Amino acid sequence: MLASDWALDVDTAASGATTPQWTPVRGLSNFSESTDDNTEDDSTNDAPGWGADVITQRKWKVEAEGKRKRDTAATVYTPDPGQEFIRKAARKVGFSADVHVRWYRRDGSPDASEGYAQVSEFTKGGETTDLEPFNFTLLGQGEPLEVANPVTTQPAGGASVASMSVGK
Repeated sequence: MLASDWALDVDTAASGATTPQWTPVRGLSNFSESTDDNTEDDSTNDAPGWGADVITQRKWKVEAEGKRKRDTAATVYTPDPGQEFIRKAARKVGFSADVHVRWYRRDGSPDASEGYAQVSEFTKGGETTDLEPFNFTLLGQGEPLEVANPVTTQPAGGASVASMSVGK
């Protein structure tokens, strides 16, 4: 499996909309999903010499980086809509900073998830000769949902099964 088959979409629908408007975040060159697990010692005298741990909480995050993109055919500067939505969300704080995202593989694999996150550490800039890079971290807000992969699931009407609304 190629790591380059991961895709990330952000819901750019107006606040309060009941149907997501999935917009791809283009220009990604690195993508990783991970969890940070909190463990507590659950050792007892019942198993002398052996310890035990229990995971009491998990947090998920997605780290992404790439090159900033724009519509070069436009007569005025027009940034990539997915990148721009993430960039603007990175400037917010509190609960209004939540973004609705989904990530999935484009190769037919069933790997696909959806959830709410806050954007942390959006960075941009670079050397004079660089294509401008960006990177950010999505900090998960609650449990991510496993959803049908939108690449492989297209019901009648063209709306992806994965675009069903989920609660936060």
